[in-house]
Amino acid sequence: MRLEKSSPCKVNLLLNILGKRADGFHELETVMQPVNVCDELAFEPGGNGVQLSCSHAFLPTDARNLVFRAATNFRAAAKISDGVKIHLEKKIPLAAGLGGGSGNAATTLLALNELFGQPLTLAKLDALAAALGSDIPFFLYGRPGLAVGRGEQVETLENFAALRGKAFFLIHPGFGIATPWAYQNLARFPAALNGHPGRAQKLVSLLQTSDLKMAAAEFYNSLEAPALDKFPVLALYQEFLREHGALAALMSGSGSTTFAIAENLAAAQALVEKFKSKFGQNCWTAAVAI
Repeated sequence: MRLEKSSPCKVNLLLNILGKRADGFHELETVMQPVNVCDELAFEPGGNGVQLSCSHAFLPTDARNLVFRAATNFRAAAKISDGVKIHLEKKIPLAAGLGGGSGNAATTLLALNELFGQPLTLAKLDALAAALGSDIPFFLYGRPGLAVGRGEQVETLENFAALRGKAFFLIHPGFGIATPWAYQNLARFPAALNGHPGRAQKLVSLLQTSDLKMAAAEFYNSLEAPALDKFPVLALYQEFLREHGALAALMSGSGSTTFAIAENLAAAQALVEKFKSKFGQNCWTAAVAI
């Protein structure tokens, strides 16, 4: 039996860092939205242990890869002795702030649970996901989420009324921003490092009950402070997008992807063309309905 699954990415509508914790992680609150830009994974039983292949030549296919670790941990937790072969077709940019690797890991947990007859409960999969990485539990549910702690404590939410019918325009500038670098450099920006709690719940309330214009005023990302300081072109992107009809524009996660929200898919596609006319064809871009 061969199982094929799409692995979507996400954007952070808000990422509010609340300070550094004693364990070395950062306390945060974030509002995440799934985005239907996907990697593709294929799974089939066979062979010995976990055998991972990948279309991206620079991605490791051993224990340095989250897919490999997710599959290894799943087999141990479910007491599966059969081997599994996995192929990852990578389409989401790397080091992009879109959670591609985290989504791949969550998709792997869900797919292997299906492939081997649902031996684990969703609660157990959630625990495995949290142990693998902060964003991974969010991707188990396929819905917007509010996450706290280091990002692993996720409350799933109903689809946001303010985003109904809207579309995303994503821009990856051709360079990545390493998440450890972004967090390490927050120390130079004390206001961004020590945010005020409660912003995430306020944004969720606006997204659920209000129009996007009011909600977008609360979009925020603490990690823009170091990222836009080092890469001012990202600020230029946002300024251009807002001037040309975007309802909101923000960097996602630790970057380097910038996203804009447009009134509908046609408006997002028109924004793509305007952006390329201004900045050229070298950036990776995607327009997708919400």
